[in-house]
Amino acid sequence: MRYEVISKYHCSLGESPYWHQSSKSFFWVDINKGILYSYKISSKKIRRYQFNHKLSLVTEAHDGKLILALDLRIASFDLFSEKIEWITELKNEKLVDRFNDGKCDLNGNLWIGTINNELKSRAGSLYCISSDLKFKKKLTNISVSNGIAWTSNYRKMYFIDSPTQEIKAYNFNQKKNQIEFQKVVIKVPFELGTPDGMSIDKNGNLWIAHYGGYGIYCWSPKTGEIIDRIKLPARDTTSCCFGGENLNYLLVTSATQSLSKMNLIESPHSGHTFLIKLDVEGKLPNKFVYI
Repeated sequence: MRYEVISKYHCSLGESPYWHQSSKSFFWVDINKGILYSYKISSKKIRRYQFNHKLSLVTEAHDGKLILALDLRIASFDLFSEKIEWITELKNEKLVDRFNDGKCDLNGNLWIGTINNELKSRAGSLYCISSDLKFKKKLTNISVSNGIAWTSNYRKMYFIDSPTQEIKAYNFNQKKNQIEFQKVVIKVPFELGTPDGMSIDKNGNLWIAHYGGYGIYCWSPKTGEIIDRIKLPARDTTSCCFGGENLNYLLVTSATQSLSKMNLIESPHSGHTFLIKLDVEGKLPNKFVYI
């Protein structure tokens, strides 16, 4: 399967790809450098926005502004004025330093995990932020909170705590906004890398970036088996999302932070951002709804 390198900026930790439907653009971040990137499909132009924080998440609000996770704070960002407004902050969590991956559910709640900069085991949690902007802790003892995805009927949520090498399924109660562990649906062998960010297609299959696995793997959560693999010339792929006019393009981010000079010679496209046209479609992302 052919891929296109759309950005040759070497991200230290490229992450959080997001399809912005109204501007027909992809967004993603470099967490360590605090950079927000945008890529407009029609013009193929890339823009960069710099922040003096660890920037771990980009998503969208109900009013069209972007939502950013900066350290342990959530902010809105106006693309036209480039004005940032602080929305809420997570306090009194001594073991964690910043947010990590996150997604919005159908009701407009933002689910987002926390992480320790030294990757301290079981230090993080998974939170849900509703329209009242209060943090509700949903999971604890999380080491590296990563991929989140929901089935089309929103009865099930998938979640990745990367060091476990597992993708877990939770029963999702949309009305009560609660999750209940169901089972492990995928166990990733160590030789294939570590599961990181993920996206779900319209068929219910999971497209997962394998950190250390040179690409994206498509897994069936029903059988726990690999359906497809997209090899990429970057060792540490980090996340992916669907986008484009027909939602059949996959944007893939990658990282260089764990690579030696020899690794970079062997994998020169590490840190770059890739675009791949698929034969399957994804779903539009949900937006964060807050007061």
